Amino acid sequence: MAIRTERYKDTQRAEFKEIFPSVIEIILKQVHNKKLPLKVTRRFKECLQYNTDCGKLNRGISVPDTGRIILGRPLSEDEFKALSILDWLTELLQAFFLIHDDIMDASMTRRGQIYWYLQPHMGLMAVNDGVLLESSVFTVLKSEFRDHPAYLDMIEAFNEAAFNTQLDQLCDLMTAPDGKTDLRNFSMEKYATIVQYKTAYYSFYLPVALALYWLQLASPENLDQAHDILIPMGEYFQVQDDYLDLFGDPDITGKIGTDIRDNKCLWLIIQALLRATPEQRRILDESYGRKDNQCEMKVQKIFSEMDLQSVYRDFETNRIQKLERLINAVDETDGLRKDIFTAFLAKISRRSS
Repeated sequence: MAIRTERYKDTQRAEFKEIFPSVIEIILKQVHNKKLPLKVTRRFKECLQYNTDCGKLNRGISVPDTGRIILGRPLSEDEFKALSILDWLTELLQAFFLIHDDIMDASMTRRGQIYWYLQPHMGLMAVNDGVLLESSVFTVLKSEFRDHPAYLDMIEAFNEAAFNTQLDQLCDLMTAPDGKTDLRNFSMEKYATIVQYKTAYYSFYLPVALALYWLQLASPENLDQAHDILIPMGEYFQVQDDYLDLFGDPDITGKIGTDIRDNKCLWLIIQALLRATPEQRRILDESYGRKDNQCEMKVQKIFSEMDLQSVYRDFETNRIQKLERLINAVDETDGLRKDIFTAFLAKISRRSS
């Protein structure tokens, strides 16, 4: 059974990836209609492929998966294509966020490849590329879904996701400005706010909301239930990311962790601040957020002394149990299904990448 399930997932992932060229075609057709030079079209196509087609697809397949679970049957070809296009738009939105995030963090590699802005002759032109990716979301929505009854709702969902994430990026940057470490700015309340809108909303809630809109099952009750489960699930996912940035294997995660050096408001540093002795607090104040190997090692040493790995495992167990209770309480009267959230949780539970 497990082998058959994995084969199904591999097949579905392959079919999902086959949709992306048609998304690119829709976008480039609009570029072509502007009668711009051919080199502009080629450059934009390269940007789309480089920044979108090589991701982990954490969001990818979530929209069609949700549709399949709600309908209780395999999707037709047209259903799968429409829901997959919506999912690829969440990937485009993610690519937009990452291009700008990479520039602001001044990092070097992601997913085993050099960041887009570090490509030859690129530099800050990448800022405009990111904005183009965001605009492409709405270009495709107009092309493919303008006649859908929930077209406006889908536009508003993407706008809300972008606005929330951009506001929270600002909050993140102001909480931990580069070169100006002040650990008094870090708190669990600030962390929860940053995580809710920077990750949880567009990575977890948005895909399910899009499926509900497309299926015309987006009642206020269904949207509220989805929100109340998927936001804490997204918080769990971000805590995992924070943990794996330090304790994960770069060969598996696909990136070298820099969060300590980048002065990030992490779950780990907040846990450390709650437990630190006066001497440990002094070292953290002096070392956290410094682009220095020795300082980074001092922070890591304190994290190990506090056994934050065990603290994380306890958090993970408790959060999974909480999510399972919320899932079991889902009201399925209006078409929402508990299995949607069970599937999401299965994707991320105790992950290593």
